[in-house]
Amino acid sequence: MQKWLKKWVVTGLLFGLGMSASLPVKAAKSSQTTQSNVGFSVAAKIPKNQINKKNSFFDLKMKKGQTETLQTVIYNSSNKDIKVQTRINTAYTNTNGTIEYVSPTTNYDPSLKYKISDITKLTGAKTVTVPANGSKTISAKISMPSEQVNGVILGGWYFKRVDDKVTGSVKGAMNMKSQYSYVIGLKYTSGKIPQPNMKLGSVKAGMSNYHRGIIAELRNPTAVMIPNLTTKSTITSKDSDKVVKKATRKGIQMAPNTSYNYPMLLGDTKLQAGKYHLHMVVKNTEHQWTFDKDFTITATSAQKYNKESVDNNGISIWWLIGLGALGMLVIVLLILWLIFFIKKRRQRKD
Repeated sequence: MQKWLKKWVVTGLLFGLGMSASLPVKAAKSSQTTQSNVGFSVAAKIPKNQINKKNSFFDLKMKKGQTETLQTVIYNSSNKDIKVQTRINTAYTNTNGTIEYVSPTTNYDPSLKYKISDITKLTGAKTVTVPANGSKTISAKISMPSEQVNGVILGGWYFKRVDDKVTGSVKGAMNMKSQYSYVIGLKYTSGKIPQPNMKLGSVKAGMSNYHRGIIAELRNPTAVMIPNLTTKSTITSKDSDKVVKKATRKGIQMAPNTSYNYPMLLGDTKLQAGKYHLHMVVKNTEHQWTFDKDFTITATSAQKYNKESVDNNGISIWWLIGLGALGMLVIVLLILWLIFFIKKRRQRKD
């Protein structure tokens, strides 16, 4: 009996070697096995106003009020028609400190005046059918603002195969339902490029993936990417001058006009109500910013996050997984023993 057990989503993301930061592009070449599994690929039709002709993503020089039609070709390498869903996403920095082109968000930095998803619109259907062993060209229209934009507007053109696909069929085995996706970077450069700048927003107690900690909001209010940042942070109690937390994070990529909620997790240490001070240095090879900020953890928020945190379990998630696996093994052994017992009993009766 065939069962759908799991949905795999494989995102085809490669990164361009730009001076500013990495942008996603299509897979230029795939192995025969990969092409067979994925079943489709995408390629941007590079226009004349491409800044760097070597880039496979859209790296465009734009002017105020300019309109332009972009085209991407979807190739179907399978022996049947496929459906591909597409959309335009505005880039932002996610909680991992990387630039996100795939998953859209609703929380944008207030400095972001023009979203790429607002000025770039698909001209056809959002879901298209690509014929077997054929191709389909789809279009999107850019409408730049009438006023001068100085800097970079960043995003991605996302493609996801949405028709059902089974990787194989084996009697008695479980089949996997697979979906595959690509994203092509969209980078519009206009006017004068501003100097990078970083700001520190709110600092407060909070949660990240159900782990308690101190969340510092790092902001890039400028229309330029700021790559390869390292943060070094020290949190001290204002009452005792005791160091509560030291944290270092490397490889942070800030999208233009974005906010990054940087989690400094406390692990087994519980949040304590009180007044604190954050000292943070943010830098890369070209720039450095130093921030100092006082903040308060209320008794209410400390109690709330301490109670909700998975850090309270006193046991590692891997221990839980191990115990679960052990429990499954015991159940399987009991079933096998029961089958063996029933079989032996029937043999005796015969």
